Amino acid sequence: MEPQPLRLVERAVYRGPHLFSLRPMIRLQLDLGTLEQWPSDRLPDFTDRLLALLPGLARHGCSYGEPGGFVRRLRDGTWLGHVIEHVALELQNMAGHPVTRGKTRGVKGRPGVYNILYCYRDEHVGLMAGAHAIRLVASLLPADLARVENWAALGADELDDPGSVPAIMAALAGPVAAARLGPTTQALVDAARRRGIPAIRLNGQSLVQLGTGSRQRRIRASVTGATSLIGAELAGDKDAAKALLDAAGLPVPRGVVVRSADQAATEARRLRYPVVLKPLDGNHGRGVTTDVAGEDAARAAFDLAARNSRGANRSVIVERQLPGNDHRVLVVAGRMVACAERVPARVVGDGKRSIAELIDQVNQDPRRGRGHAEVLTRIRPDGAMRTLLAGTGRTLATVPEAGEAVQLRGTANLSSGGTAIDRTDTIHPENIAIAEQAAAVIGLDVAGIDFLSPDISRPVRETGGGIVEVNAAPGFRMHLQPSEGRPRDVARPVIEALFPRGSQSRVPVFAITGTNGKSTTARMVARILGEAGMRVGMTTTSGVYVDGRLLVAADASGPRSARMLLRNPTVDAAVLETARGGILREGLGFDRCDVGAVLNVTADHLGLKGIDTVDELARVKSVVAESVARRGHCVLNADDPMTVRMARHAGGRLVWFSMKGGAEGVGAMSAPLRRHIDEGGLAVVREPGPLGGTLALWRATHREPLLDAADIPATLAGSAEFNIANALAAAAMTAAHGIDIDVIRRALTHFSSSFEESPGRLNIHDAPHGVRVIVDYAHNEAAITALGRLIDTMRPNHGRVFGVVSIPGDRRDEDLLRMGELAAGIFDEIMFREAPDGRGRPAGSINALMSEGALKAGKDPRRLHRLPSEEIATQACLEAARPGDLIVIMPSAVERIWNQVVSYVPGPDNLLERIDHD
Repeated sequence: MEPQPLRLVERAVYRGPHLFSLRPMIRLQLDLGTLEQWPSDRLPDFTDRLLALLPGLARHGCSYGEPGGFVRRLRDGTWLGHVIEHVALELQNMAGHPVTRGKTRGVKGRPGVYNILYCYRDEHVGLMAGAHAIRLVASLLPADLARVENWAALGADELDDPGSVPAIMAALAGPVAAARLGPTTQALVDAARRRGIPAIRLNGQSLVQLGTGSRQRRIRASVTGATSLIGAELAGDKDAAKALLDAAGLPVPRGVVVRSADQAATEARRLRYPVVLKPLDGNHGRGVTTDVAGEDAARAAFDLAARNSRGANRSVIVERQLPGNDHRVLVVAGRMVACAERVPARVVGDGKRSIAELIDQVNQDPRRGRGHAEVLTRIRPDGAMRTLLAGTGRTLATVPEAGEAVQLRGTANLSSGGTAIDRTDTIHPENIAIAEQAAAVIGLDVAGIDFLSPDISRPVRETGGGIVEVNAAPGFRMHLQPSEGRPRDVARPVIEALFPRGSQSRVPVFAITGTNGKSTTARMVARILGEAGMRVGMTTTSGVYVDGRLLVAADASGPRSARMLLRNPTVDAAVLETARGGILREGLGFDRCDVGAVLNVTADHLGLKGIDTVDELARVKSVVAESVARRGHCVLNADDPMTVRMARHAGGRLVWFSMKGGAEGVGAMSAPLRRHIDEGGLAVVREPGPLGGTLALWRATHREPLLDAADIPATLAGSAEFNIANALAAAAMTAAHGIDIDVIRRALTHFSSSFEESPGRLNIHDAPHGVRVIVDYAHNEAAITALGRLIDTMRPNHGRVFGVVSIPGDRRDEDLLRMGELAAGIFDEIMFREAPDGRGRPAGSINALMSEGALKAGKDPRRLHRLPSEEIATQACLEAARPGDLIVIMPSAVERIWNQVVSYVPGPDNLLERIDHD
């Protein structure tokens, strides 16, 4: 038999907690094919060749938890899916993205198929690492076992030699560089994360959101949301800034703005040499010439500065050169946090090599790179360097004497190849005060003060010198990793200024999952939080809402919509309906929630995406319970065995809700719930009584009556028990978060099941021809059973009951049959319909299966009607119903059907009779 290839079956990128872990991970599902019979110990020389290519694998602990553990697994024999996991991790480490966690698990019922999971820092780099890991491992196999299919779906290009580690590193280098933040931004992000503050990159550059919702702050490198635009503009206008500093009595050099080379020469002579020429609006030391001591030099310096001016008028500053060494004093929130002496780029001769060769040697320092990404910047020869060397009678070909220092730049900026020496502990207090005043005068929260002083440890009034520039958006490189001296954590004070100790960086997240009731509960929670004065963001299957206004109309119960709200700076609290599909697809849209609720777990969506049993579905739903923050609250249904079992692994503190809150009898409280209350736990229960009973809150063994169920309009005077349960959950979630009980009571008292309040959830319309219509998105066995119980309470007041019934076509045949069986016991006239939810099934097959179920349940075939769409089925019901009848419609396109219902005008036609006759 021909060997079956190794094949990539599917991939997923989990950006939040998911079924396999609370960490963001990549999942590759691989079918090993014939390789299932070839663990690593059966492959000659495989382990030794792999370790020769990737010696770092020897440090992987694997299940042994110590270096060398993975090598033991290789030699004892492990499957190649597990090997690919470790190779993907190691390739990321080698590329500069340190990651350590991974796991490989066999897929239930599919021998040879494995889910390979591993952490990542950037998803594109992680996917490429996975692709190259697959190809590298395959390159070590015998030719007849080395065939791989579909690996390119991970976004990696084919390499000439897939087993070449240098070629793989070269392929990963570009994506790694693109993903890298600059050192200043990265330091701020790291400092924020150490405080538990989430960081979200908003573009491909350095714009980053710290925190969530209305508590967020934004940074772009060291520019923060608190940075004054006026201050930044002043810092960019060096002449205006100097005038303000001079007016405040701070030491600055005399100078003037010029716009021509002749004017520059005249002013340089008037100010007396040496002078400095620089662009009026420049930065990073570009176009700056120091030690100008003649008219020709002044003209040349003007031309260089004008070329580097960003303005159209080529304005250049000529100013007296102050004595002393170049220092950068960093001021954050009015206080000096670091000082560094900046040393211009230079080389030291050895008597053998030229200046150009010495530059090449200096650039071999691994700390030096291009631009601002590395600790130091490479020295690049250019016209300005050649001019400076020519002034001392040198060229790049000159060979300096041994020990001779050759200065290569007139400025000491790190961006032009300079180095830094930390002087934070030696700067004189008077000089610190001058720098802090300079930042205040210009009006910057984060400022870099360029300070010239012969001896920074002495007052500048004694030594001479002063301030030459105040910079907005100062770089942190020289302070984070100086060439000499102690590194300074200058990012921490910036984060503390943005988020003072004790302040919150995250808006509260309320996540709600379960089989039924998610949307209504989410809307109840949002109503309560809004009543408490919060601007609430909410995601549901109907859309994304902020402060009660619909922003996006869509099924918004997944992680993308959750992230949308958490980025919105107007949102004070996020209420997130969290469906199973998004959890399976890419995990949660948040790293943790303050209150998580699992309402119930019953059969629905089984047979989809590898979830075949209710136990497996419960495991998916439990991701929400496990993602609750340590100081948060997990709200569970005490009446549902599936949710009760989640308590063992739930995060935060447990809170229960229950429809059985009585002291004794059928509605008596369970023993575990009673024990929870007796131990001081929080619970919200429904106590038995007329019209749906009473909702009560138990806290620290104290009972507080909340309100009667009948006082909640959405319960239809207590008859809609499922909405009583939803109200219990909403009350439990908000009470756990500290919302006052009066606020909860007031909000629930005004919560109705109107279309405007809760579209598609028990919406009632009384048609002009005396027919009552209920529109409700009941789409599984538990939901239609609960709806049937409500209909039973309404039957005495109505005549016939019509039902427009269907469920999506991706459900199992047995689910469709069961839906027909349930409908037969609830409705007098049944309109089975198909579109718009066929989801790939042949036309007519959904109606056929539901009809089969109804007939097996004993339904009179004359009371069954098969209709092609929900619009036609709705129209048929509206026309066939007579005064006093009740119509129940379970639509997919909720808004369209609701509009059809409310706009219906009775007429002479009877569509149902015509369809049945045809």
